Amino acid sequence: MSNQILPRNDERLLEIKDLSKSFKGLRAVNNYHLDLRQGEILGIIGPNGAGKSTVFNLITGYITPTSGKIHFRGRDITNFPPDKIAKLGIGRTFQSVRLFSSMSLMENVRTAHQLHDSDNLFSTLASLPSFRQREQRLFRKSMELIALFDLEERANMQSSSLPYGDQRKLEVVRALALEPKLLLLDEPVAGMSRQESLEVLQLIRRIRDEYHLTIIVVEHNMPIVMQLCERIQVLNNGEVIAEGTPDEVRGNPLVIEAYLGKVENNAQA
Repeated sequence: MSNQILPRNDERLLEIKDLSKSFKGLRAVNNYHLDLRQGEILGIIGPNGAGKSTVFNLITGYITPTSGKIHFRGRDITNFPPDKIAKLGIGRTFQSVRLFSSMSLMENVRTAHQLHDSDNLFSTLASLPSFRQREQRLFRKSMELIALFDLEERANMQSSSLPYGDQRKLEVVRALALEPKLLLLDEPVAGMSRQESLEVLQLIRRIRDEYHLTIIVVEHNMPIVMQLCERIQVLNNGEVIAEGTPDEVRGNPLVIEAYLGKVENNAQA
């Protein structure tokens, strides 16, 4: 299956320069850089411990950088907290599922929608028509997203009782409910079967097109990354060691070495 490269404008959505993060003297990310244009699907890959999730946490404000700058839509967001970054238009999922486990699928999605659809407190308490109209609007918007992922029959199920694959899908739905411009997906097909993974791949392409999103994917499933992403960055020991199209990255000697080690080292092992 070939990648479909869609027309994009030249506006840089996300610019990252010289981004570094140290933990107690250990450099987890070193001089990371990125110019991301609207409409791209970028993959970030690398061996375990390469710094991929740390980059996501830096972009979304869950940790602060030791040095460097992050600009989103021309605005410096380097030290912004996660909630402010989310409201500016960056949504994300996590490596491990982080749902409101005691809430239903629908309640998880509505909660995210409410962050972007505030209402007057008095109208809420008084149940004024504007409040009721808002509730109906939130329900429709939430159900549209849920149906997009074929989860409508499970909308009232407690999220913790959903099959694992559906919990992963729900995380993406909830991130979309934040109405992001940039969506960061941290291992979206982890633990899924091959068929489930292919379905999610198609959904990611679809939501990029229908919601005019830009997407960054961290994923260990190499066939999925190679099919989905138009451009790939490879991290090793916190640094970008390669960047390019899937074909360019696949044959890069530094990438092969990062994953497999040097041939002479393997021979001596």
